[in-house]
Amino acid sequence: MPPQPTLSPATRRLLADAGAALNQRQPDLAERLLAQVLAAEPDLFDAQFLYGLACLMRGDSARAAGFLRKAAGQRPGDANIQMYLGCALQDAGVPDEALVHLRRACEMAPGQASPWYNLGKALKQQAWLDDAAEALRRALALDDRHVLARICLADICTMQGDIARAVAEYRRVLRQQPDQAKAWHALANLKTEPLNHEDIGQIRLALRNPGISSETRTELGFSLFRALEDQHDYAGAFAALREANAEMRRQVGWDAAAERARIDAIMETFRLPLPAPLDPALGREAILIVSLPRSGSTLVEHILASHPQVEGANEIPDLSQVIEDESRRRGQPFPQWVATATAQDWWRLGKDYLARTARWREKRPRFSDKSLLNWPLVGAALAMLPGAKIIDCHRDPLETCFACYRQLFRHSMHFSYDLDDMADHYRDYRRVIDFWQSRYPGRVLDFSYEALLQEPEIQIRHLLAFCDLPFDPACLTPHQTKREVLSTASAAQVREPIRADTAHSAPYLEWLQRLRERLVH
Repeated sequence: MPPQPTLSPATRRLLADAGAALNQRQPDLAERLLAQVLAAEPDLFDAQFLYGLACLMRGDSARAAGFLRKAAGQRPGDANIQMYLGCALQDAGVPDEALVHLRRACEMAPGQASPWYNLGKALKQQAWLDDAAEALRRALALDDRHVLARICLADICTMQGDIARAVAEYRRVLRQQPDQAKAWHALANLKTEPLNHEDIGQIRLALRNPGISSETRTELGFSLFRALEDQHDYAGAFAALREANAEMRRQVGWDAAAERARIDAIMETFRLPLPAPLDPALGREAILIVSLPRSGSTLVEHILASHPQVEGANEIPDLSQVIEDESRRRGQPFPQWVATATAQDWWRLGKDYLARTARWREKRPRFSDKSLLNWPLVGAALAMLPGAKIIDCHRDPLETCFACYRQLFRHSMHFSYDLDDMADHYRDYRRVIDFWQSRYPGRVLDFSYEALLQEPEIQIRHLLAFCDLPFDPACLTPHQTKREVLSTASAAQVREPIRADTAHSAPYLEWLQRLRERLVH
């Protein structure tokens, strides 16, 4: 490590003030103070480290990784720096390198709970659930009251189908911290574990705390909605839901006009003929399930993954990442470059996708990809993977939109926190799906969630036949299939037998009238 310069009193004061700002969760102030330090002392370790933490706290993970990497270069043996660098890289979408640094932090500080927790959290995000659970158990062995580690472990229990254990872990957290919003939301999000009057009182008490963050208020609000609905207080439930969505809507940005223009551009581009594929069978291993959230896609994937030839990969980002990487390489956003893409280009992109998804074919020859971002990319997917099967899983429009409005999403679904935005988004989805159906007849299966619930065997046989899969009776009882379901919003529900009574809008129709009218016209 290079020697650190003797600091002036003014520099020491700036560093101290920046540290205090971070402790008070004021990263913008900390950055301004640290920028003054780095202007004079660009190689100062403390300033680089603190600046990296400020960027990480503010959500600028790529920039955080840059500063933390410089700090790690000066003190490679510091476990905390390795841990924070791993966290920044994970958030920045560099998962493999993130795990290197997080594992290094655990090796350097095996007796500290935080590195094990952050390693477990990263492994969970990358779907290495058994390894994640082991790391989280190490964290809890070191600190039995590490609430976030226990919640993360409970989430894994949910994903692996051990719902009783998940409930017990969430309840244990709530006995320790009755105002713990993440535990309340996770428990409510199971949807199979009713919340009672005592729970309602605890959630309302937590909401009365004037110092809670907007994120906490949102999580508690969605939890209160679920609890009130469980007690059949539909007016109170909708009021809580509307308030929670409004709180979330203030935190995110959504531009319906920009989304409409994006869909217009995609449809206009793919009206033109694409070059004939070099290998018409490329991608026959892949089954892409395209849908809006809360449209039955998790159940459809669970049915397919009950087949001995199919691995359910859950919501993987690989298709959109291939498109984004190609756009970055060309210096043009999608779909501007599509018109100049050659058959060789599409073949290359298809091979890239298959290489990225190879882990899902290690045990079974076929796999399903049900990313909720894939429905605008159907044309690109068929150009890249002409042998792939594509399933459009759709549900009643009102039920779809209301189901999204009822759900607190963690990423990307910014349209779902306002019913007008939701209606606009549904209409964009519907018109581009109709376009794909007409543009590629017979290549995109029109699969109704309601039809599946009403006549499961007929629809499941139809689904398997479309995917060129022989019938297997295990697909008729998917709730008996033991597998990891990474969508915690649906993980508990798909462990139950298929049933027809899944609609939720009826008790709320008086508050959904405008949404109904917008979806009809």
